[in-house]
Amino acid sequence: MQAVLALFLSLALIAVTGPVSAAGKLDVVTTTADLKALVLAVGAGRVAVESLTSPSQDPHSAEIKPAQLARLRSAALIVRIGLDHEPWFRRLNLPAGAPVLDASRGARLLQTETPRLRVERRSHVHAFGNTHYWLDPENARPVTASIMEGLTRLSPADQASFAASRTEFLGKLDQRLTAWKAALAPYQGTKVVVIHDTWTYFADRFGLSIVAAAEPNPGVPPSSAELATLTRHMREAGVRVIIADPHSSPALVKHIAAHSGATVVTLVPSVGADPAADNYFSLFELNVSRLVAALR
Repeated sequence: MQAVLALFLSLALIAVTGPVSAAGKLDVVTTTADLKALVLAVGAGRVAVESLTSPSQDPHSAEIKPAQLARLRSAALIVRIGLDHEPWFRRLNLPAGAPVLDASRGARLLQTETPRLRVERRSHVHAFGNTHYWLDPENARPVTASIMEGLTRLSPADQASFAASRTEFLGKLDQRLTAWKAALAPYQGTKVVVIHDTWTYFADRFGLSIVAAAEPNPGVPPSSAELATLTRHMREAGVRVIIADPHSSPALVKHIAAHSGATVVTLVPSVGADPAADNYFSLFELNVSRLVAALR
């Protein structure tokens, strides 16, 4: 009878608090390293977090391993970017009622008015708005609010701890955001060209003007005719800087720079994609410093 009672109490505890790791922490899985960083900022020492994708890989075409799928199915909470950022996510066939939190709900989204579905139905075409919303640091507010609510539902007793951690995180964000804006203030309105349509939110927040993206559709290389039109337009518009991603084609970047005369700067889109960008704050520190150096 004692053994049966102990089992009953254990099951009841799991039902209330959700699955926990061996260390007694809430087991959370995220689809990106950026969301992992924000979950850790809110959950502090109460969560164990794994990102399904590496910051060095293309998150739009990830291959989920069996061990990851097993952890995904047992996670207390699954946090995803949403929109069409993870076209592979729906193929995971998670059970109905899986604890999935879509972090895009409540975030300020851009380019939602421009449908981008094409006949060939390629994946990752930003059909529901630009998906890189974490690159606007102001969007960390609604995203961490959603994360805090999700964690609190799993562990109501830790509500005060989650709220305090988020408040501390946002206080640091406010201080750094003021410094980042000040650093880029002299370059308000500067015209730039991006290789991939990654930097819409970053440019909008810091006052840069993206005049074109080298890829006419996200993930689709430009044709020779499109490249010729782009570089001519850049020369006519006085575009000074080309923003590339770490995975941008070196040949494409070199071609555009050679034919436009613009300076190339490679910015980092995700936490962990560069050793100097090991958390959410240092991600912006690195990108702002690189951009200022290129514009100067």
